[in-house]
Amino acid sequence: MIKAHPSDALLHSYVAGDLNSASGLVVSTHLDMCPHCKRMANVIEEELTAAMAAETENGAPTDGLGDDDMQLMLDAIFSSAAPDEGLVTTKTTNDGLIYLDGKRFQLPRSLARQQERIGPWNKMMGNMWRAPINLGTDEVANLIYMGSGTSVPEHTHKGTELQLVINGSFSDEYGHYHDGDLLFLDGTHQHTPHTSDEDCLILAVMDGPLHFTSGISRLLNPFSSLFFR
Repeated sequence: MIKAHPSDALLHSYVAGDLNSASGLVVSTHLDMCPHCKRMANVIEEELTAAMAAETENGAPTDGLGDDDMQLMLDAIFSSAAPDEGLVTTKTTNDGLIYLDGKRFQLPRSLARQQERIGPWNKMMGNMWRAPINLGTDEVANLIYMGSGTSVPEHTHKGTELQLVINGSFSDEYGHYHDGDLLFLDGTHQHTPHTSDEDCLILAVMDGPLHFTSGISRLLNPFSSLFFR
């Protein structure tokens, strides 16, 4: 059961087309996984459409989105720049599947549509791997794989981060998260994400690097940009 959802403000921004392409991809993928938020987004879209129709009737100009343009908008954004050659997953398929460490993951629809933009997997620390998603922009989007028994040192965020659990689970000081859970993190959050017996695949979007806050891990701060690219 999904317990962590986007805020009303984030949903409104998504429906209104005010999010950047990376954040829009995270929210769109969450909607693929969460019927509750999908219904909420549809209600917001209906309200915005009615408001724009009223403005049009009153002679006010409007440049709002149509009824079914959310996915088309994302596709148009991502198709504005061709992906770099050679950006492939460990195994690329045409049905939204990726393979890593002998495991198979089914990507939700919005993310699967961008599969050719998922780059090669690179080892980070311990049993953590990362694959960049080339959006043709300066925004930082990655798939993060945390094997079972993996922990990220205690840290906070110099910017903001959206995290969406695609498959598996992880925990931190604030809770335990499963498939479809969406987290918003910023400098007010200090946590130590970790997995236990289950691994986890996460879609993460950041607009600033991590800042490690505990013990010897603080020595990583001069290299924190390695986690932000």
